[in-house]
This record gives sequence, structure tokens and C-alpha cells, in this order.
Amino acid sequence: MHEKARLGIMASLAANRDGVVFNDLKRLCSLTDGNLSRHLGVLSDAGLIEIWKGTENSRSQTMVRLSSTGRERFAEYIAVLESVVADAQAKTQTQPSGQPLGGNWSPA
Repeated sequence: MHEKARLGIMASLAANRDGVVFNDLKRLCSLTDGNLSRHLGVLSDAGLIEIWKGTENSRSQTMVRLSSTGRERFAEYIAVLESVVADAQAKTQTQPSGQPLGGNWSPA
């Protein structure tokens, strides 16, 4: 899920609980039809999303939304990212910047 396009898809779907129509998702994620289809296939095979087919104004439509598993896994993923950022911020605040590394290290 950490691949850039898949993360964008997951974030877009997480922000739209009822799902997103394929063309809107394509626009939101700046992907081509084929690229989006491929990523959706991978996410669907992993059980992270649901793909629904229907019609609107006599035209076929594809609706995509997060599965309950996908919503849980995305929330867990975001929590891990937040933890990594918090750890990095804490280390930045406790270590003075610009200090030499010591040992056998020297500035390049």
C-alpha cells in the first residue's frame, strides 16, 4: 500500500466513505485508465477495496470504495507513519543539529 499511487488511491477512498466513481478517482490520483485499473486490481486482490459496477444515465459506471479490512489496514498504516514522524521529531529536538558525528565520520 505504500507505493505512491496506491497510497493516493487509499487516501482518496478513505476520505470518501461512500466510494468514488472511477473517473473521479482517476482525476484525484492523476492516473491513466490503465494505470488506475492495474492498481485497483492489486488492491482488490489484497481485499483492501471493493469494486462495484452500475449504470447512471444509461452509462456504465464503476464505483470503488474501501473494504472494512482496507479501512482498518489504512488506519494502521497511517498510525505507523505518525509514529515514525513523532520519533523523528523527538530525536531532532534532543540532538543538536550541526554537531559532528564523531568516530570515523567527516563532512563530505
